[in-house]
Amino acid sequence: MIAFLGMGLLGANFVRAMINKGAKVQVWNRTFSKAEALQQYGATAYRDVTDAVKGADTIHLTLKDDAVVDEILALAAPGLQPGAIIIDHTTTSVGGAVKRTAQWKELGFTYLHAPVFMGPPNALESTGYMLVSGDQELIARLEPSLAKMTGKVLNFGPEPGRAAGMKLLGNLFLVAFTAGIADTLSLAKALNIPVSDLAMLFDSWNPGALLPGRLKRMTSGNFNNPSWELNMARKDVRLFLEEAQQGGIHLAVLPAIAVEMDRYIAKGHGSDDWTVIGKDALT
Repeated sequence: MIAFLGMGLLGANFVRAMINKGAKVQVWNRTFSKAEALQQYGATAYRDVTDAVKGADTIHLTLKDDAVVDEILALAAPGLQPGAIIIDHTTTSVGGAVKRTAQWKELGFTYLHAPVFMGPPNALESTGYMLVSGDQELIARLEPSLAKMTGKVLNFGPEPGRAAGMKLLGNLFLVAFTAGIADTLSLAKALNIPVSDLAMLFDSWNPGALLPGRLKRMTSGNFNNPSWELNMARKDVRLFLEEAQQGGIHLAVLPAIAVEMDRYIAKGHGSDDWTVIGKDALT
């Protein structure tokens, strides 16, 4: 028997996919109507989280944060059967994941943090990425069932909390990437360039293909033989900011990047490859 706690968009679709594969699932959500809505697909909904986990050998979580995970697991604890496995898909802090791994082991249960890079459609279709780390024997035992929930399970080794850290890094990149898109759209507005033209550019030129090479260059520590000098990149940033100002448009991300570029230029890196702005992250 499986219990699933947290019936947001992700959790609800995970449950629907599990039921489609023949699993029996007991569900709980703080707002009961969200759990109750899963009964039409074959789930059994509970108002009390303690009752929801009774008889379940595996409990999945998709909750808000560390505090909520700790709160809900404490409420569920009296209903947990001996040796139950808790699999937490919540995005949490590294320290929280490490603490819970040790804490629940002392209590006689197994806790595995397994955050995901999946949206609701991925959860329903069982496609995407699930991240794990920690007890390798445990992961080897659970991986077949976890793989049924997602397209790929990425194992980051024996260190508890490493999966939590990798999830935070991935989400940081998504936040920065989206903020960069927002600034790009803002500058397009200032330049009176329609979104359709911007879409045509990126349909042909995919800057995402540059990511592996850019990461390799930035982590090599070698910023000689520049493909784009920092001084020249800073000149372009000046143009971005000037055009936005003339168009009465606010840019959120670029001003901070300009400050960082100026700091490296002041340190004598103006003729280096512009990726030198990541140098301090390597030391």
